[in-house]
Amino acid sequence: MSDQQKAGETRIGRLAGFDIPRIGMGTMALAIEGRPDRETAIETIHAALDEGVRYLDTAWSYYLPSRPGTGEPEDLGYGEQLVRDALKTWGGPREEVLVATKTGYRRTCEAVPGQAGTSSPDVSHETPSAGGASGRQHLQAAGSCYGWMADSRPETMIRDAKESARHLGVDALDLLYSHGPDPAVPYADQVGALRDLLDAGVIRYAGISRVNRGQIDIARGILGDKLIAVQNQFSPSHPDPEHTLEYCEQLGLAFVCWSPLGGFLDPVDQHAYDPFREVAVKLGVSHQRVTLAWELAQYPRLFTIPSARNPQEIHDSFAATRLELTPDDLARLNASVATRRQAMAAGM
Repeated sequence: MSDQQKAGETRIGRLAGFDIPRIGMGTMALAIEGRPDRETAIETIHAALDEGVRYLDTAWSYYLPSRPGTGEPEDLGYGEQLVRDALKTWGGPREEVLVATKTGYRRTCEAVPGQAGTSSPDVSHETPSAGGASGRQHLQAAGSCYGWMADSRPETMIRDAKESARHLGVDALDLLYSHGPDPAVPYADQVGALRDLLDAGVIRYAGISRVNRGQIDIARGILGDKLIAVQNQFSPSHPDPEHTLEYCEQLGLAFVCWSPLGGFLDPVDQHAYDPFREVAVKLGVSHQRVTLAWELAQYPRLFTIPSARNPQEIHDSFAATRLELTPDDLARLNASVATRRQAMAAGM
């Protein structure tokens, strides 16, 4: 086997029955606060697909509420319908594209204390759910009027998954993730909703997100080999201090990185990327491209889904599939991230 063939294999992975490049595209930035206009969003998805992206990641909760609460009915489904319309108007092979979505969260809009224009890490507090039911976990950045509310009651997850299939215009969802644990619902019950959706043929494969090792074990016990992926945060600024990436490798599960470049809603420690910038200067590429290439080198079944708000951003991100880092550069970057991970783990 030639070196070129070996390099090509490291960039392709199998997920939900699809053999696809391991850089996909997250579509949250096209659907929530700060989103571009719809025409630019569809142009960006088309550019990603033309570039070679074959994995689009969306969620039921990718929308922007237009009033306090969880928004108007017409707000719902914006992100999923955006993906549907982009695929419908794209001239390429739709059957090659994996579309994954998520269930279990809602968006919220409300006034919060704090100075406008400031940002700080997400904070959790309990907020009443619709209809006066028991309180639900609410994540909201100080200074923002928008937030996220967990609602992973089985009946909600099942209803939203069926709505997602309608939003995306498909008979069955290729891959559905539980968006995250809901403290108000036993985790086994949340995963049980995925099992029910599998048994009913609403989804073909299941994934879980924002989870620890114990929750991975619970999901494996309920879903068996239909659990194929864990989607957790992973980047140089958030290097998976609980080692769920290594655990997925032990179990043979795919690991999908969300916010692989640090994210854009919360503050990011940019010093974590200084070694990546130094390598980027040497190679004459962006540090974002170096970051994604480094992530791909961590595990052959790691997929990364950077967001983009315009065609230029996804073009640069996907170019990481063609960037090979030297062993010396990889060792240096691995060491810098390991140091940060140890510091984060010590503070947990």
